Amino acid sequence: MSPVSVARTLPLLDLRRAIRPLPAGLPAPELMDRLGRPLRDLRISVTDRCNFRCSYCMPKEVFNKDYPYLPHSALLSFEEIARLAGMFVAQGVQKLRLTGGEPLLRRNLEALVAQLSALRTGEGLPPDMTLTTNGSLLARKAQALKDAGLRRVTVSLDALDDPVFRRMNDVDFSVAEVLRGIDAALKAGLGPVKVNMVVKRGTNDDQILPMARHFRGTGVVLRFIEYMDVGATNGWRMDEVLPSSDVLALLRSELPLVALPAASPGETARRWAYADASGRPDASLGELGFISSVTEAFCGDCNRARLSTDGRLFLCLFARQGHDLRQLLRGEATDAEIASAIAGIWQGRDDRYSELRASLPPAAAEAGQAPRVEMSFIGG
Repeated sequence: MSPVSVARTLPLLDLRRAIRPLPAGLPAPELMDRLGRPLRDLRISVTDRCNFRCSYCMPKEVFNKDYPYLPHSALLSFEEIARLAGMFVAQGVQKLRLTGGEPLLRRNLEALVAQLSALRTGEGLPPDMTLTTNGSLLARKAQALKDAGLRRVTVSLDALDDPVFRRMNDVDFSVAEVLRGIDAALKAGLGPVKVNMVVKRGTNDDQILPMARHFRGTGVVLRFIEYMDVGATNGWRMDEVLPSSDVLALLRSELPLVALPAASPGETARRWAYADASGRPDASLGELGFISSVTEAFCGDCNRARLSTDGRLFLCLFARQGHDLRQLLRGEATDAEIASAIAGIWQGRDDRYSELRASLPPAAAEAGQAPRVEMSFIGG
């Protein structure tokens, strides 16, 4: 059995034992996990397929023509996703992010966006709805997504140099097409558009400054992400991680930058603004972000849960176990029962993998344990 297959058969909690119906007519209490972290953000994977083969996520030698992708019947339908999302929003979730795989490969995705945009938080507002994409299909989809109610997009782009980018996506896809998608998103009003660059030492670290120069002053927020040890197939090594502190030092050697405060609790990125001549943030030039889960863990205020393509709830990007909500959706459980099960799962959460990583010897951390779920299965 392949490592990915093992990751797909993680032990699942029998949620029928967790169901305790909520009292009728009462508002749901704020959900807190065992470390006092609220549930605010739900990331929803709508497909396990992608048209790129980036080595840090879906390497071609594993995700080849023989790879057993999920059959359509195993995927949550749009109606099932919207039903679950409504329960999460009712219990405090304020942000929904659609991911994959590559989410724009899911046919008629704008129909799901329209269903989700009709939801309302406890304050009577629609949830902040975003989408993460590799940008390959964004030029043709941006306006329809905006019209359906999508607010923002995040585009993955790991290099501006075309040969480097083609090597990294490993399907010979050009930078120009991704940039066209970013322009279409800006034109449609899906902003602020964010661009995520995974930095891998010795692979694309020479693209850090060119990327910063290119997006400075464009209205695009560029974010540098440390290469992470997600899943079991990307061959992660610590010596290929370029710490965010090194990236920041390189940028500051050429570009004046000034630190910004976090925009919201649980934010994953540390923010820096381009500075003007007086050393103050220059709004016309925009900002940069650094996501440093390897060297600067941010587990302490993590408020994110992840729903996999086949309806399993994962409480951490590095999780080994998912909780099967699909069996409840397709069984006889009521909305109140499913919502109660979700509450019980979150209240039992104590995940903080990134904080523990540095203190555990690799052999001890991995010995006798099932592989972590793949990023392509639950999104980044």
